[in-house]
Amino acid sequence: MANSRDLILSTIKANKPEKVELPDIDFGMLMAFENPIEQYCETLLKIGGQFKIFASMDEVQQAIASENNGSFVINTFNLSEDEKSDLYHKTSRELEQLERVYIKGNVGVAENGAIWIAENALPHRILPFITQHLVLVLNAKDIVPTMHHAYEKVTFDDLGYGAFIAGPSKTADIEQSLVIGAHGARSLTVYLIRE
Repeated sequence: MANSRDLILSTIKANKPEKVELPDIDFGMLMAFENPIEQYCETLLKIGGQFKIFASMDEVQQAIASENNGSFVINTFNLSEDEKSDLYHKTSRELEQLERVYIKGNVGVAENGAIWIAENALPHRILPFITQHLVLVLNAKDIVPTMHHAYEKVTFDDLGYGAFIAGPSKTADIEQSLVIGAHGARSLTVYLIRE
């Protein structure tokens, strides 16, 4: 005789809705921007983020080196496997002292200022959310107009995790008091590479 758990699960399996094909999206009818990079920067500013423009990744690395002021800073671009392993095993209590983290973004979205961060760019999933100041590095050529375009570029097959991040953490209550940084980074800066 089946227990109640098995009975519930078998009933659910037997009553699944029919699969429905996703609609075809005419990308020609979607929102378009004359200059997606300019639109991205404008949107980012509106949602509380900042940006700096660089000519190359070398310039970005020089800027990162000059900004490292001795506080707890993580640059995910040049971590050794041992450093990644060590970082992965740190507790949230150890990571709460993190002042700034630098992470490579994969795709930027002009309509909402979001950047897709894939799991392979994160030695620890909590990094973009526990740091005080988040710096995302993005190639300007990877900016797309809409989320529809972004999902065309994002692959989930070999990744277990990823996140779209837009602006610093923001929350508001019924009294309309906006708090920045209550549930994540207090600031977001995008280092935009225009090669």
